[in-house]
Amino acid sequence: MGTSRAEVVDAALEVLDHQGLDMVTMRAVADRLGVQHNTVRWHVDNKHRLLVLMSDAVLAGLDVDALPDPWEDRVQALARWCRRAILARRDAARLLAGLATTEPNTYRFADTMIQTLLDAGFSHRTAAWANWTIFYLVLGITQEQQAHSAEVPECMTEFNDPAYPALSAAASHAAAGTYEERFEFALNMQVVALRAELDRKADLLT
Repeated sequence: MGTSRAEVVDAALEVLDHQGLDMVTMRAVADRLGVQHNTVRWHVDNKHRLLVLMSDAVLAGLDVDALPDPWEDRVQALARWCRRAILARRDAARLLAGLATTEPNTYRFADTMIQTLLDAGFSHRTAAWANWTIFYLVLGITQEQQAHSAEVPECMTEFNDPAYPALSAAASHAAAGTYEERFEFALNMQVVALRAELDRKADLLT
């Protein structure tokens, strides 16, 4: 039985999990599968295509039917699901950040987020831009989390410099909390801003 493209992508994700993004090569995937390098290339053409398919696979498995209502809860659930999916794979945030992926799983996530916002009454422009804003919020925080093992940046734990009085006064708060807590704060701020935009739109119509 021949090797399938799905098996090539799965093998690439195994290399990612075990060795990290920098070690993902066509040769490493071939070795993982126990096949010739040309077999991998036949399925994915080149490394860039392989990375795109890996990126899309990270976002596989979204269960739209399990998402809650109303729209605020659905938006937050989508963002949390995306964060969990990225954190489940080593270096996945860095993988996704370096690519413009135009594949089914990535499209499905974006389509679900945008449809949620359209159904809530947002314009097409606001829905599209909010989707990107929330996705990049997820991506940015998860990328930082995967790059650093410590929850709190050491440089901020006892920061005190008269040249930066505001930062010094707030330093203990800047260094406090887990990545999850900071993510939830930022996500909530996004939803608050979106709700205010929707309320403003409603006021204009009355």
